[in-house]
Amino acid sequence: MASTQLFLTTLLIIGVISSQTLAVKPVPKLKLDSHILQDSIIKQVNENPIAGWEAARNPQFSNYTVGQFKHLLGVKPTPKKELLGVPIVTHDKSLKLPKSFDARTAWSQCSTIGRILDQGHCGSCWAFGAVESLSDRFCIHFGMNISLSVNDLLACCGFMCGDGCDGGYPIYAWRYFVHHGVVTEECDPYFDNTGCSHPGCEPAYPTPQCSRKCVNKNQLWRDSKHYSISAYRIDSDPRNIMAEVYKNGPVEVSFTVYEDFAHYKSGVYKHITGDVMGGHAVKLIGWGTSADGEDYWLFANQWNRGWGEDGYFKITRGTNECGIEEDVVAGLPSTKNLVREVATADILQDASA
Repeated sequence: MASTQLFLTTLLIIGVISSQTLAVKPVPKLKLDSHILQDSIIKQVNENPIAGWEAARNPQFSNYTVGQFKHLLGVKPTPKKELLGVPIVTHDKSLKLPKSFDARTAWSQCSTIGRILDQGHCGSCWAFGAVESLSDRFCIHFGMNISLSVNDLLACCGFMCGDGCDGGYPIYAWRYFVHHGVVTEECDPYFDNTGCSHPGCEPAYPTPQCSRKCVNKNQLWRDSKHYSISAYRIDSDPRNIMAEVYKNGPVEVSFTVYEDFAHYKSGVYKHITGDVMGGHAVKLIGWGTSADGEDYWLFANQWNRGWGEDGYFKITRGTNECGIEEDVVAGLPSTKNLVREVATADILQDASA
């Protein structure tokens, strides 16, 4: 009875996107069919003396229409009332934080932190940001270099997480980790094996089917699951976000994307021009201050290495640029299933000795 009540309560209270992020107006059909990359936007950004960043024709989107680009932005809006009851984490203000921080170097033993993935033509950013962050946290907290499966979350969370390739809710993804866990990438690899790394790759894929079977028949789906013990939001004060990353590892962040963001090449991004395209989720891995004295956040995106600074980007820190500081979510990894995993590894080691 208690578990049923908890589940129903979870469905009622969980949400992720506040009203500021994602106030998206319908885009006219004519514009949806036009190319997302525009010379006029590049010119407007690069000729702006206070832009702080450089725009270019990213090869990743060379053949994309506005409609195709919008489809990648898969963070769905949830009414503010749905956020009530989701734990909000704050950190001790006395914690001393460095002026700059990069999770890739802080935990250099964790290879997943520096991976740049590709969501293809699927609006699965909400799933990528969550799975990547949890993978990193398993390494940071338990010394396990594992890559978890975006496909499991995308295909198997169902209506609770949203609509798969047509978008979802980051905080629901973290709840899925608590209740259902997530298998390894080795067990259930991402359905788009081309990675859409070449310009204009097609087709736009539908949400994959949930099979609950590892591709390697010698692996058991249930045994491959890795869990989270919690799902929470981080208070929007930048110090709290920094402290969370500094203490526990990368987090998932949602923000509003405008047309000019598709053109980002380098520097510290802030919105200069263009219409709202939608909501996007990415992995926050650090912070710093530019040579021009501008504070920034450092993110890993999942649009392959042909976009931005080798797949990464920086955005202004401390001003809630594009709602970047108000929708930060995470969870802590669980030891559930790990005892079995260690025991199995010991048996295999003994057998090979």
